[in-house]
Amino acid sequence: MCLGIPGEVIEILADRPDLARVDVSGVKRAINIGLLSEESVEPGDWVLIHVGFALSKIDEGEAKAAMDFLEGIGKAYDDEIAALRESQIL
Repeated sequence: MCLGIPGEVIEILADRPDLARVDVSGVKRAINIGLLSEESVEPGDWVLIHVGFALSKIDEGEAKAAMDFLEGIGKAYDDEIAALRESQIL
């Protein structure tokens, strides 16, 4: 099962404005924010991430509710976090 998972934008990469560094439950990774080109994405924003792409901006309340749900489902969430730890955008 693949899940959309919320992450907080830490920074927009200066040399790659289509990439942002996000924090997802303590895991920090670069993700592609190109699908959100119609919106302003800045540090402190929350985004919903799926397979390395930010699909939408969400507010902090939505992010917390999603994380509470995901943490409650157990193995699928653990698998998603493990995949995120191992992922890398080149």
